[in-house]
Amino acid sequence: MLLALPFRGTWRVRNSPARRVPSHGTHLFATTYAMDFIAVREGRTAPTRDWRTLLATEPPDRFFAFGLPILAPAAGTVVAVHDGEPDHEARRSPLTLAGYALTQALRARGGAAAIAGNHVILAVAGGYVVLAHLRAGSVRVRVGSPVVAGQQVGDCGNSGNSTQPHLHIQAMDGSDPFAARGLPMEFRYRVAGRGVIERGVPGEAEVVEPG
Repeated sequence: MLLALPFRGTWRVRNSPARRVPSHGTHLFATTYAMDFIAVREGRTAPTRDWRTLLATEPPDRFFAFGLPILAPAAGTVVAVHDGEPDHEARRSPLTLAGYALTQALRARGGAAAIAGNHVILAVAGGYVVLAHLRAGSVRVRVGSPVVAGQQVGDCGNSGNSTQPHLHIQAMDGSDPFAARGLPMEFRYRVAGRGVIERGVPGEAEVVEPG
């Protein structure tokens, strides 16, 4: 499935299927080829580092990604919307990340809201696309609404199973992540020093922007 990058500016790739499949370590919830993107500026995800970065949680609005527009990666129709989940405190310190990992199984049992947080599912040519971890109260579309590529559907947030503000995107062969299978995605994008990639899968830790 060929998609446009669903954001503006520069974002770092995490959990790329170019590195491994399944990209998130599991085929559950149709995440086989899912990818995460974190907004960066000059290689940093946030302008501030202090004692909280090392020892505690941090407010999500510290991070560049928080509140940035998330765009439809292709033309399609909205088939599911969920909003109203809170944006959690962010975690960069090993101490807080370790504690969060211990509650992973509990979130997995909590359903789509606990995993994807606020999210939108689009029916597009070739399948379905999930845009997850959106900011609370930011979803701008309704079920049944048509969207065009590049239309804003919400803002980047830190809801659901997320340790810092980022976008999770995945493609599926059905509209229900609990029953569907993941589908491979390709993008048109630009990498610094390499020019435009017309159709490809961004590599792990690459910093990309729309081509």
